[in-house]
Amino acid sequence: MPAVLRVALPVPLPTLFDYLPPAAGEARPGCRVLVPFGRGKQIGVVVAVEAETTLGGNRLKQVIRLLDDTPLLDAELMQTLAWAADYWLGAPGEAYANALPLALREAKPLPALGEEYWSLSVAGQSAHDAGSRRGGSKALLALLASGPMRAQELSERLPGWRAAARRLADTGLLERSERPPLNATPPASLAPRLSDEQQQAVATVATSLGQYQPFLLDGVTGSGKTEVYLALIEQVLAQRRQALLLVPEIGLAPQTVRRLRERLGVAVEVLHSNLSEGDRARAWLRARNGSARVILGTRSAVFTPLPQAGLIIVDEEHDSAYKQQEGFRYHARDLALVRARALGVPVLLGSGTPSLESLANAEAGRYRSLHLRARPGAIRPPQVQIIDMRAQRLEHGMSPALLAAIGETVARGEQALVFRNRRGYAPVLLCHSCGWHADCPRCDRPLTVHAGRRQLRCHHCDYRSRMPDACPSCGAGDLKPQGQGTERLEEALTAQFPQVPVLRVDRETTRRRDAFEQLLATLRDDQPAILVGTQMLAKGHDLPNLTLVAIVGVDEGLHSVDFRAGERLAQLVVQVAGRAGRARKPGRVLLQTHQPEHPLLRSLLAQGYAAAARDLLAERRQIQLPPCSHQVLLRADAVQREHVDAFLADAHAALPPDYPVQIAGPMPAPMPLRAGRQRGQLLLEAASRQTLHAMLRSWQLALLALPSARRVRWSLDVDPIDLY
Repeated sequence: MPAVLRVALPVPLPTLFDYLPPAAGEARPGCRVLVPFGRGKQIGVVVAVEAETTLGGNRLKQVIRLLDDTPLLDAELMQTLAWAADYWLGAPGEAYANALPLALREAKPLPALGEEYWSLSVAGQSAHDAGSRRGGSKALLALLASGPMRAQELSERLPGWRAAARRLADTGLLERSERPPLNATPPASLAPRLSDEQQQAVATVATSLGQYQPFLLDGVTGSGKTEVYLALIEQVLAQRRQALLLVPEIGLAPQTVRRLRERLGVAVEVLHSNLSEGDRARAWLRARNGSARVILGTRSAVFTPLPQAGLIIVDEEHDSAYKQQEGFRYHARDLALVRARALGVPVLLGSGTPSLESLANAEAGRYRSLHLRARPGAIRPPQVQIIDMRAQRLEHGMSPALLAAIGETVARGEQALVFRNRRGYAPVLLCHSCGWHADCPRCDRPLTVHAGRRQLRCHHCDYRSRMPDACPSCGAGDLKPQGQGTERLEEALTAQFPQVPVLRVDRETTRRRDAFEQLLATLRDDQPAILVGTQMLAKGHDLPNLTLVAIVGVDEGLHSVDFRAGERLAQLVVQVAGRAGRARKPGRVLLQTHQPEHPLLRSLLAQGYAAAARDLLAERRQIQLPPCSHQVLLRADAVQREHVDAFLADAHAALPPDYPVQIAGPMPAPMPLRAGRQRGQLLLEAASRQTLHAMLRSWQLALLALPSARRVRWSLDVDPIDLY
């Protein structure tokens, strides 16, 4: 009997599938195959070539077609993905599918790896000369009038150009072509002189090039962590090896790409969800064949093949965006460590506010600590002040002292940032006459007022409705928005400072691709301005004329039921405060609170993040919470509450008896109703990771066999970072 292929298919089942080999070609582990599955077809990845199967040969179906002559996924990536699927309890097929860009999950030939070029046709030149097009089409024709241009350059000079390109190509005005990759690269720019701390960090990591060693680079915001990354990548390139740099947000990618290209003088491949699928696939394949030397990407870029790996860097390692919250719930930072070990290369985790998990690993000696305590370009760290809001008359949530400080800042020609981590106009719409307030009918949570569109919107399920003119309960017209979101702050500050540009940066104003970069580009370094924004503004952006940061809404993080709220608040305060005074002008930070004596705020102000994190870690150790224990969260939801309760009760009963695991629940989720579905959960906790994982896979199989599991949607989240 011929050897049987064991194939991973992208279906939510914790199993592999056996098939007979294809009629033509030799399938090896890492190759993609097209197979029959149910009534349709699926593309899977060959995991093993087995001589035996539990099924008789006459019951096995044959692979329809082998899609790759050589394995697309190498042995290291296959081994890492198998480990990841086992650790995070993912379906193997979903884990392997995550490693492939969408364009490589189709039964099509691999895309050509040449450079993508666009040019005007004869008709396109005529349309440009006649000025017959408008908007994006006109801009694209004008850009290409001087000659063909690479797609990558078009993306930099005209964000969102592809929609116009498709329209113009369909009418025969544009032509697309492939050319061999350019060998010429822009000249590298001169590196600035590194500080003693930076030089020491670079030298320490450099001694570990060629072997696995995790480093935690703990650098205050503005201390020059990126310069350390660049110096190390230069050394990796000199050894003709590859470097992978992960960033948490797409918004950070364009500016980081520019810095990398300008400094290193090499092509930089980018992998994130804002790229076209063809571009992502080409970048992935160039990394796979070793021609891509520097790869920059967000969470999913951790799956990039690295046949000549030299270094992995995870910037802002504390950021929760590295955790995948749906489907295969991996954590990219943790997976980067696993890959670095398998590849035998150092991994550098950088942050101005390291996670408690990383600090605990450094304390235990598993990571080597590196510190950057100085801000090379700044006169001194920003001055931080608490504004006691008690008994003050507030203007749209802003105190007189805060407004006065903004006024002084813009009068000097400088820029101020007002930070509020809540988008929309107001979080609640209330009837002043009877007390009615607008709730989401699908989530039992208040609807957020979006005044610009006269709309009520749920930020949990995206339910939307028009703002009523009168109270639906009593008919009164006395409806009042309660609280402040970024939209309301923008309106109030525009009215207060009519001569100064006020820019709002949140999810509403940055929906278009590259809108964030375009917004920030409108800020001249020498002009006064006021920015209003959410946490999008907390990360990695250099605004040299920004000297004042005001944080409103601090109190919401001080009294949350989430045990991680204190850590997140401390990180957010420090990250946002780090935007101020990054150049030669001194910075100032104002924290508005009704709790000026809160120990976390006092610790942050008196001794900084390191001291606050030590206190938080000691508290976690005392009450045995992560990272001093390990958790798995079983979530379930259904339209009917009784189905959720029945499944969770059965799941609890299916746990091995007398196992050394603490169990919380079954219980309703902190948000019991979301998008019209009832939600509940069961939390498992153990002091030892090994103890917890020893029973998880068998418990997962038992859950799959429960009749009550068919009436609910459920998932297991290993090392959850969000208990909601």
